[in-house]
Formats: sequence, structure tokens, C-alpha cells
Amino acid sequence: MAEKIRVGFLFGGRSGEHEISVLSAASVMEKIDRTRFEPAPFGITKDGAWRLIETDLSGLCSLDDQRFEGDGIFAGSRPVTIADFDAMCDFAFPLLHGPFGEDGTVQGLFEILDKPYAGCGVAASALSMDKAFTKEIWQLEGLPVCAYTYTTKDDLEEAFEGEVRRIEGMLSYPIFVKPANMGSSVGITRAEDRAALETGLKEALHYDHRVILEERVDGRELEVGLLGNDWPGVSAVGEIVTEGAYYDYNCKYRGGGARLSIPAELPEAVRKEIETLASRAYHALDGAGFSRIDLFYNERRGKLYLSEMNAIPGFTQYSMFPLLWQEKGLPFESLIERIIELGYERHRAAHYR
Repeated sequence: MAEKIRVGFLFGGRSGEHEISVLSAASVMEKIDRTRFEPAPFGITKDGAWRLIETDLSGLCSLDDQRFEGDGIFAGSRPVTIADFDAMCDFAFPLLHGPFGEDGTVQGLFEILDKPYAGCGVAASALSMDKAFTKEIWQLEGLPVCAYTYTTKDDLEEAFEGEVRRIEGMLSYPIFVKPANMGSSVGITRAEDRAALETGLKEALHYDHRVILEERVDGRELEVGLLGNDWPGVSAVGEIVTEGAYYDYNCKYRGGGARLSIPAELPEAVRKEIETLASRAYHALDGAGFSRIDLFYNERRGKLYLSEMNAIPGFTQYSMFPLLWQEKGLPFESLIERIIELGYERHRAAHYR
């Protein structure tokens, strides 16, 4: 019997999406085929310390789980170094959401270690993490995006009122205010007027020094999964139907105020257009392994708009990505296996250069 591949799962981290990352890792490790793979759970604390996790994470699927209290999953964990991580696993599977994990930093570490790993490379991870860079590249490629602009902490500190007026001159209310480098709807606000815009800008700066502002698109919220290197396969199309103003953190991870419609009810021509558009968007950012792309569809105008690409989408029980592939006929266990295969494929290709 062939030796098992030792897969080092890396999760937690220093971003505002720490707990969601832990939920994603627990879900993947529970589903992985243990006849082929030996999972090694490596958690990163909110202070950036690396730990080998010895807490049982099975069944961890809710933010209300008591294992998040106090020292939580890190209680009794063993401190490790990056050298330990390198020695203890054959393959790295990052499930870090947000900054310090989904933004190219950890991917750069894996490249230095010459360690095969899951998902996008350094450039694609960094570019897709920054929503403003993402939209600029897509625009250069002639791909449709909503009206947007961005600002920075320095610009706002130098001339806050001037920046607010500039934003109002470019975008119509309501305006979504977002940290440029964040996910899971952390730090996002919807501004209906100037007072809310000013508050939203200050809130977003708690999470990033760059802020992107987007004009609301009157349309349906759609998501697709991408799987592959270079030109990927595309999953079923899913739709998020919200009861509130937008799909916020509580909707995503506390199970209220939204439902997922999989597959989304769409004309076949629109579904085909989404597949083509998502594939082009992924290719433009040099995507690899797997990602999720979010779009808006304005039915009245018959127009699609790209929103963002998530280089490490969630794998929790509420997450769209694995559900979209399940609808396409690829179960969770096979999805994980395929992601690992693609990581090895990309690693081998890099050594053939």
C-alpha cells in the first residue's frame, strides 16, 4: 500500500476571519479521505504564533461552539516552527481567509520552501485579495464590473471631506464601503447618505488602509466555483437570496436572513455566459487550483457584472463553494482530492520550466 500523503492544514491566522478559517479547516479535515491522506492540523493564533493543534475539531461547525471560548482550540496545542511544518507535511493546504493567508504571503512562504500547495499562487492570491486591484485588471481585460472607486488612509487623513465629495461625484447612493483586503463581509457597510458614508469609511479603515467603494448593482447575487489550473472547470451557478440589505457576516455564518439557491434559476444562455465570463476572469488573475467568483445579474438589462474572486473560499456548512461542486456531481471528498492533485500538478509544472 502506498504511503499516505501528509497534508498540513494551515488555519486560524491574524485576520478578522480567524474563526471562519477554523470552521473551514474542521470541515475539510472531517471529509478528507484518510485512507489516502494523513491530515496534520496547524493553527495560527491571532498573534501569529504557529501551533500543532491537539484539540479534537470533529463536528466543529458553528461560531457558537464552546471550543471557541477562552484559549479555544489552542488549549494544549504544541508550539511549532515553520521548519517543523515543512518537515511534518508533504503538501500544504492553506485555509486561511483574509490578510496574512489569502493574500499571497503564505503562498510566498510555500514557494520558498518548495512545498506543493493547494490553490492560487502568489500573484493571483495578492491581486484577488485586493478588490480594487481585481477590478482594475478585469477592466483592462474588457470584463464588466460595477461602478467603483477607492481611497486610502493617507488620502482620507489629508482631506477627508474632499475625498467624500469626490466619491459622491463618482458614485450614486446607496454605496457599499469595503476594506479592500478583507473577506467574509467583515467591515462592510452600506451607505444611504453622506453621514453613513463617513461612518463606513472610518469603519473600513479599522481593517485595511485601502478602501473600495462600489455603487449598488440592482441585480441578483450569483456565485460560481472554479477548479483547475490555467483554464478551469466551472461549477453550477448558485444564488444568494437575502432578506436584508445585503449578504452580511451574520447571514453567512450564523444562518439567518439568507438562503442559497443551487442551482440558480437562470436561462441556459445566461448560465453559459456566466461560465465564460468567470473562466476569463479567473484566467486574467492567473488563478490556479480553485477559487470562487461572485457576480451580479441585472435581469432587466440582461447584464452581468463581476464582483470579486475569492482565492480561498469558505468550506463551512454555510459555504457556497463545496455545495456548488456537489450540485455539479463532485462530492466534498472528491473535491478535496482534486484540489490536492491540482496543487501537485502546478508544482511539477513549475519545475519543468
